[in-house]
Amino acid sequence: MSTAIAPADRPSAPAGPPPRYVRLLRGAVRPGAAVLAGVLLYLSFPPRPLWWLAPFGFALLGGALHGRRPRAGFGLGYLAGLGFLAPLLVWTGEEVGPVPWLALVAAEALFVGGTGLLVAAVSRLPAWPVFAAAAWALGEAARARVPFGGFPWGKIAFGQADGVFLPLAAVGGTPLLGFAVALCGFGLYALYETVRAARAGRAAQAAPGAPAVPGSGTAGAPTGRLLATAVAAVSVLVPLAGALAARPLVSDAAEDGTATVAAIQGNVPRLGLDFNAQRRAVLDNHARRTERLAADVAAGKEPRPDFVLWPENSSDLDPYLNSDARLVIDRAVRAIGVPTVIGTVLEPESGPLRNTLIDWEPDRGPVATYDKRHVQPFGEYIPLRPVVRLFSKDVDRVRRDFGPGDRVGVFDLSGTRVGLATCYEAAFDWAVRDTVTHGAQLIAVPSNNATFGRSEMTYQQLAMSRVRAVEHSRSVVVPVTSGVSAIIRPDGTIVRQTRMFTPDALVERVPLRTSRTPATRLGTLPEAALVALALAGAGRAAAGAVRRRRTAG
Repeated sequence: MSTAIAPADRPSAPAGPPPRYVRLLRGAVRPGAAVLAGVLLYLSFPPRPLWWLAPFGFALLGGALHGRRPRAGFGLGYLAGLGFLAPLLVWTGEEVGPVPWLALVAAEALFVGGTGLLVAAVSRLPAWPVFAAAAWALGEAARARVPFGGFPWGKIAFGQADGVFLPLAAVGGTPLLGFAVALCGFGLYALYETVRAARAGRAAQAAPGAPAVPGSGTAGAPTGRLLATAVAAVSVLVPLAGALAARPLVSDAAEDGTATVAAIQGNVPRLGLDFNAQRRAVLDNHARRTERLAADVAAGKEPRPDFVLWPENSSDLDPYLNSDARLVIDRAVRAIGVPTVIGTVLEPESGPLRNTLIDWEPDRGPVATYDKRHVQPFGEYIPLRPVVRLFSKDVDRVRRDFGPGDRVGVFDLSGTRVGLATCYEAAFDWAVRDTVTHGAQLIAVPSNNATFGRSEMTYQQLAMSRVRAVEHSRSVVVPVTSGVSAIIRPDGTIVRQTRMFTPDALVERVPLRTSRTPATRLGTLPEAALVALALAGAGRAAAGAVRRRRTAG
């Protein structure tokens, strides 16, 4: 007699492999998440006030990298770097086409790829968000130094000028600020992962016929899960609590009186790489706008400044060689009647050119100079010129290379010690900090952004100056040839700014400060500590991998 088997009792047929498109979609999840993470980091940067997207970008990146092998981590990190840096640096191809832009992005994304490798390696460790955030700081430290002196543009700290984490810049500078943002983001993913694992554990325990698991269910969580939850929560809360605790370090109170400063934006005849073809017109624009300010001061429309700041390249005619340029500058400075800092290009008979700022006194003429110490590779000088020429003929626009100066720039202008960081130098921690440790009460960042048109570059650079203001508790003045020029108080707030490609003069009384923040006093120590932490995490991860291989063997 046969026994009928009820349909519910029949063994189910073994499930076949999922369709190919399902496998492809599953395989694309992590790469897609990595690219999207990079895009979120880009969107957190100015001119968008979306700083809060950065932690979510790191959370998504943590999800893409967590538990992966280091080699896969490199590939996913590289994709994140492309998603981040390609839109962030698109302005580098504004006038020279896509090849230099894409080459720069491809090279810089390698550092993010290396960071992804480290994050994947440490993601199996307890307290992995801490090691992962330190790995990000290590990647930024490397990118800020090599090759050709580094390219720190795009440090996460520079996107946080409007963010709640900003006070941490006064504690440990841009490395600590970037570490805090990354830690919060990785902690968010770790918190999500612990909650998901807890729900999965409860669901498995509640399934019919599931064996009892000691310590699971609603009665409590395993010790490891509790520890993971605590680490995740701390990773999110500590950066926020630290930023709140650091707020008293952020002040715009005057410690050493005030100074009335004027920033001149003369504008340029036309946009692009060829704007310097009309160098005399650029000089005349700045002289004319200074003389107009002098007339406004005489009429009582504007307060009399203690000193005036012109931008970088405001006179690309060497006033030591060109008598006409010297007369134009001298006439404008005499009209305003106060020391004026002139941005010029000096052309010595031999050797490289000099990107120079000159302290020009009304009755004495030029009395002091500062030569830009960190000249821009592929912009102010061309390394590997024969190789670069194979990819872009625009290399020959730089016919004579610029050379770096070797002295810190601090001018005494009407009794105010003004520290000087020329344009590109504002991206480098050491270049700004040096001026404060040499006595600067105020920081000036004369810049020339005309080459990059109406791109986001000028807003990215302005955000750097806002972060520097908080980092060193100094007012920062940013005179730019074509905008955006701005005056920033020591708490990072912009009190005056211009529109792009509009002649203007900003006059404002700003507080002078002499105290040093912890970030100024500590210098590179916070960054070194974070690098050491990342390397310690990498060492622990490597040791763990060796133990696992031995056990498997």
